[in-house]
Amino acid sequence: MRAQLHEPLPGDAEERWKDFFNGERNAKYFAGLVGLLIEEVRTDYARMRLPYRPELNQPAGVVHGGAIATLIDTVVVPAVGSAYPRVPIMLTIDMQLRYLGAARECDLVAEGWITKRGKSTVFCQAEVRDPEGELIAEGWHTYRVIIPKSG
Repeated sequence: MRAQLHEPLPGDAEERWKDFFNGERNAKYFAGLVGLLIEEVRTDYARMRLPYRPELNQPAGVVHGGAIATLIDTVVVPAVGSAYPRVPIMLTIDMQLRYLGAARECDLVAEGWITKRGKSTVFCQAEVRDPEGELIAEGWHTYRVIIPKSG
């Protein structure tokens, strides 16, 4: 686990992110439909869980690649947002995935972290593992960050 490589968030930032995708707020967004849950957020790092349910399977009986891609794309959102005093607009502008294994009837855990920050572009990586620690998929992202104007 990479969490220990990243500093804890200050209290206010931790509060902002700990329930960002969990609970009622998440119910109205795609991450909630899929069922993603934030487990930990640190500076430039996040860990999320995709709880298994049969509806996430594809016909061969493994978790659908689209659900895994959603986990990879979403786990970096809190990592990207952790550097800002309020939640910015974050847009995926590039994402590359590599599937390395299949997941059958198990929760999946993803870790996402920042590899480089620019003024409005952030580069990220993510990994998805099964409960035994097998690497199921990995991804590389480029996000555009827009700070909303106060008003």
